[in-house]
Amino acid sequence: MAKAKKGNRVQVILECTEQKDSGVPGISRYITTKNKKNTPERLELKKYNPYLKRVTLHKEIK
Repeated sequence: MAKAKKGNRVQVILECTEQKDSGVPGISRYITTKNKKNTPERLELKKYNPYLKRVTLHKEIK
């Protein structure tokens, strides 16, 4: 029988902050994991946005 993983890692969704202001259709989102014990605040990472064709700031939603 498989044992359930114990840990503080949770799945989070990152969404582009510049997409809505630009007027370009589509939503750039990434799914990643974070350790909520080490980083209790919301995650902010620079990721590639394929709609804007450049690297933009993505913030954690939810």
